[in-house]
Amino acid sequence: MGESHDSVKSKRIVFVTVGTTCFDSLVRAVDTQEVREALFKKGYTDLVIQMGRGSYIPTKSTGEDGSLSVDYFTFSSSIAEYLKSASLVISHAGSGSIFETLRLKKPLIVVVNEDLMDNHQSELAEELAERNHLFCARPQTLYQTISGMDLGSLVAYQPGDATPVANFINRFLGLNDE
Repeated sequence: MGESHDSVKSKRIVFVTVGTTCFDSLVRAVDTQEVREALFKKGYTDLVIQMGRGSYIPTKSTGEDGSLSVDYFTFSSSIAEYLKSASLVISHAGSGSIFETLRLKKPLIVVVNEDLMDNHQSELAEELAERNHLFCARPQTLYQTISGMDLGSLVAYQPGDATPVANFINRFLGLNDE
């Protein structure tokens, strides 16, 4: 019993999410041998990939050969439990996924999908990376980002208080109770 408790305790999970989109280049990037080895060298034990609408199927692994255990799925009604159990999150640049992960104070690598037109998501990811709240990568730079990341350099994200803005809008629209 103590043995299984220790192995559960020492599990370090990397959760990859692409949301509801198709982002095969991200799934392909985390499925490369070099990225898997870089994650394993950083002490991660499990890789769980939420692949969305993508058609690329990653290679599963039990990890029994002393490597990273890898599993995947397409969709889940909620990824909240996956995010909570993760030691590291690798995500597409959707604002919902970004802020949910930051709210949970999980280390985050945001991978920008360069195939999207008018990619405003990259601006958000790059700004938050500049403020050291997360790491920002492209599919082709994911390995370098993982290899060089220093989780100690990340700064916890503190959400702002929207109350003053909401009050101003309400006053402007004549909706306040005063």
